[in-house]
Formats: sequence, C-alpha cells, structure tokens
Amino acid sequence: MRVIEHIEKASSSLFSFEIVPPPRGRSVKDIIEVVEALVPLNPAWIDVTSHSSTTYFQEKIDGTIQKRTLKKRPGTLGICGIIQNRFRIDTVAHILCLGFTREETEDALIELNFLGIENVLALRGDTPNVQKALRADRTINQYASDLVGQIKDLKEGKFLDELDRADKLDFCVGVAGYPEKHFEAACLKSDIQSAKRKVEAGADYIVTQMFFDNEKYFKYVEQCREAGITVPIIPGIKILKSANQLRSIPKNFYIDLPEELVEDVEKNPHHAEEIGKRWCQKQVEGLLNYGVPSVHFYVLNDVHSIVDIVRKVK
Repeated sequence: MRVIEHIEKASSSLFSFEIVPPPRGRSVKDIIEVVEALVPLNPAWIDVTSHSSTTYFQEKIDGTIQKRTLKKRPGTLGICGIIQNRFRIDTVAHILCLGFTREETEDALIELNFLGIENVLALRGDTPNVQKALRADRTINQYASDLVGQIKDLKEGKFLDELDRADKLDFCVGVAGYPEKHFEAACLKSDIQSAKRKVEAGADYIVTQMFFDNEKYFKYVEQCREAGITVPIIPGIKILKSANQLRSIPKNFYIDLPEELVEDVEKNPHHAEEIGKRWCQKQVEGLLNYGVPSVHFYVLNDVHSIVDIVRKVK
C-alpha cells in the first residue's frame, strides 16, 4: 500500500521508521534484526536510505596507498525487497539525484517495481566527493524536483527511451522538507518555495529533517500551508544519544538544539541517553496531540531506544 493511502485510511497518527543498510562487508542479518525489533510496533512503513559512491584512500598491507571508489553502504534495493516481501511491511526506497544518472535511476525504479515496492523518497542527496565524467549517452537530475518529474513520467508510462506498450510505474513519491531550512537556502521562505516546486512536480507527501523543537515544525507546517502546499507533512524525529552529539548533530544536519536540552546534557553528560529519550518522548507526545499524519523515527539501526519510546506513547 502507498504511504498516502496509509495516511488517508488511518484513524490516528501512524509510526514509521528509517533504517540504513549495513556497511560493506557486513551481513544482512544485522538489518534483519533491526526490522524484527520494529515488527511488534506495527510500522506503517519503513524507509531504507541510499548512498552514492565515495572516494577514499586505503592503506594496503604492504604499506602502499590505493585510491578506491565504491559504495560504503550498498544494498538498498535488496533490503527493500526483504522487508516488503518477507515481513510484509510497506517499504520506501530512497532514490538520489547526485551520484546517479537518470538512466541508473530508471533501472532502479524498474527493479523496485518488480519487487512490488510502491513507495520512494526522492532526494537530491549530498554532493559526492567524487565527480564521474558524464557519458554522452547519459543524463542527470540536478534537483529533487527534476527527479520527481522523472518518476511522474514513469507513472504515465514515459520512459527515457520510447518503448512500445510500456507499462506505467505508479509510485507514491515523498520528498524532504526542512523546518529550519536547508543549509543552502537563503531563507526559510525560499526553501518552502523549493518544497512547493517538488510538490507541483508530483510529490505526494513531505517528510521533514530531524528537529528537536516542536514549535519549529508547527511553524513550518503553518508557513507551508500559507504557501499553498496541501500534502501531508510528516515530522522526522531522532533521539539524542550522547553528549558528543551536541556538536555533531548541529554540524552535520545544520539544525539548532534547544537550550534546555543542551544545558541538561552538559550538566549530566553520563546520562545523555536517558535525557535524550525523555526529550524525544515529550516531543512525540506533543506531535501526537497536534495530530500529525505519522511520527517518522530516524532509527539509524539503534532500535531499542525507539522501541521503548513507541511502547510508552502508544
């Protein structure tokens, strides 16, 4: 079932979760254990992230340095297939612009369709640290709105090459939103216009970047509605787990942490995880009272704290 159908049919707020493929060389068993821990929570859907290739330098046993370019976390399509078909949980595959050609994207969407997956999240993605030369017979999506447009074309049976009697690939499409604006946007208003372009291109819903202050989400939804965006806007939530994340989260995700949370963790750094769980539970309760379509947890495969919180608020 499509994400938008889950939301339309729900009588109360849903719970959804986002996981990441294991690092290259690790077993799929790791991710299966995460999904098995989520099953009792009756997830409406599970997102699986995607990653483009990365260039890095590796020191070999003989001391020489080798330059390598590869995906450090492959497996998005395979993991989606396992979740969708073994666990019977609707799955959302993340599809990226940067690091992938439109031709590679079309192939991935065909594979997802064969697996019975009906949902994708269309993202621009982070800029890869390697830039491959674009072949003359390949094209790229520059922005997430372009990617949404490509997926919309497939909904109408329009492939990159003209195909005889091509079947339509009817995906439900989600896109990202940023309550504290995307770090490249000049201001929140212009960033909301970017979100609107993605919706006008064919997106069915928005899921937000993580935030730790519900008021920022409430204000974001209000401003989106004023801008004419009517699709569901799903809040994304993460648990703060350690005192080190007081620095790493703002640095990596370009968001602010509430003063109250920061001060509490700084005074009690050894209890940061307990403080973070209490804060997250308070956030979730406030979002449920607000009547959000779903609470989307950024699990990042650290599942047990999430399980505790969902059980408490259900």
